[in-house]
Amino acid sequence: MSGLLRGLARIRTAPVLRGSTITQRANIATRPAKESIGLAETAVGLTMFTVAILGPAGWVLANLENYRNRDSAK
Repeated sequence: MSGLLRGLARIRTAPVLRGSTITQRANIATRPAKESIGLAETAVGLTMFTVAILGPAGWVLANLENYRNRDSAK
């Protein structure tokens, strides 16, 4: 039985020992962007990120008393 387990372990670790055959390369842009982003697009993007990140936290803080009352009623 131990020979069987050693054989399975050898089969599973063989690709790790041989190394990766897939070479990963980073996509690095060496030229400036083809189109510049306008002021309106920048403002909309920053606004959406702000709402997505700070919106849920603001909701919880605005309704904190409701959450406290719900916990104390149990």
